[in-house]
Amino acid sequence: MRIGELAERAGTTTRTLRYYESRGLLHAHRAQNGYRTYDESDLRLIRQIRTLQDFGFDLEETRPFVDCLRAGHPAGDSCPASLAVYRRKLGELDALIGQLQGVRAEVGAQLARAELEASAEVPGGPEPRCELNWEDEG
Repeated sequence: MRIGELAERAGTTTRTLRYYESRGLLHAHRAQNGYRTYDESDLRLIRQIRTLQDFGFDLEETRPFVDCLRAGHPAGDSCPASLAVYRRKLGELDALIGQLQGVRAEVGAQLARAELEASAEVPGGPEPRCELNWEDEG
């Protein structure tokens, strides 16, 4: 298939495919007329790259997966180098989650403090509400 068809089938642009080519992730075959040609294995490579990028992997992190597919493995993540990238990415994600949990706790504490100050500063503001009203029970 030609580059336009590959781009369409992969859900990307010809510009992106040329960029992948310039980075050594995609290798075009040249027809006699000089046009780039690709096959189904190239489509698999592009889909692997795009899936990983959707997960937050940068382009260089996809290289071991592409190399694994090129080596003939049915899945790009079955090689040791791919597994190492997965492990490293999980570590990064765990660290980010920890940071976000810390930030969330700080924002929650700031909100609680601000709400207390706001209710105390408003003269004649709303009085604290109580779920039980003893006067209504008599």
